[in-house]
Amino acid sequence: MEAHGGYRGLGWSPERLVFHQNLESFAERVGLIVGLQGNGKISQEQAYAEIREIWKELRYSKDALLDTKDP
Repeated sequence: MEAHGGYRGLGWSPERLVFHQNLESFAERVGLIVGLQGNGKISQEQAYAEIREIWKELRYSKDALLDTKDP
């Protein structure tokens, strides 16, 4: 389930590739959380808390991997 698409953006770098993979992972995890909430397995509050936490992880990843001056 960890298959990632190839990075095709401008300015390729190993850091951008890692962030791209983190972004894909975030999107997949959000989809799973939404599915769990939609099927009544977790509450809206739990889903929100989980998504908020993985958003923080993604934002930290961006700050750690990418120079904020990049376009």
